[in-house]
Amino acid sequence: MTRSRTPTLTDSTIPDAAAPPADDWGPFTGLPGHPLMWVLIGSELLVFGAALLGLLGGRIADPVGFRLAQDHLDRLAGGVNTLVLLTSGLFVAIAVVRAKAARVAATRGWLAASAGLGLMFLAVKAVEYATEIGAGWGLDSGGFITLYFLITGFHALHVVMGLIILGIVARWPTAGNVATGAAFWHMVDLVWLLVFPVVYLVR
Repeated sequence: MTRSRTPTLTDSTIPDAAAPPADDWGPFTGLPGHPLMWVLIGSELLVFGAALLGLLGGRIADPVGFRLAQDHLDRLAGGVNTLVLLTSGLFVAIAVVRAKAARVAATRGWLAASAGLGLMFLAVKAVEYATEIGAGWGLDSGGFITLYFLITGFHALHVVMGLIILGIVARWPTAGNVATGAAFWHMVDLVWLLVFPVVYLVR
């Protein structure tokens, strides 16, 4: 009798990427991709949420100082990066669909396009940082400026992590792997959709 084989990272497809795992992961059971990724996403969202609440608390304590500092941010660059990340998230979603259809070349192509936009996001942010540092801003500036660098820098680090994950799943583009990578990338998108208005726009 032939024994069934457990799918590995090198399998070309996984029949149903959304199928729940054998173990019970509580609220993470049945979500697309691996449940451990969703545990990580949940913890990261809590960290970002706490940071943004801290920023809002600082704004309440020093509204004038925060408003004056915020006026020096490049809102156009922040808006461009928002569109870049949203488009990148769309490309990842298309990659998930292609992976489920076992279209390996198309999956890798859409993942590469998404990663390219991720690099564009980092390039725009690097230009922002260069301008701000040139104006004398830094982590030791205190108040809004310090929180700005900490929050956006931590998010940029997650973009780098996301690019690494996209590269890994592009190497082994099974339906399950791509769904797992897409979950992390969508978390990066979601966090920026919170960071942009809170840091750049809210008065």
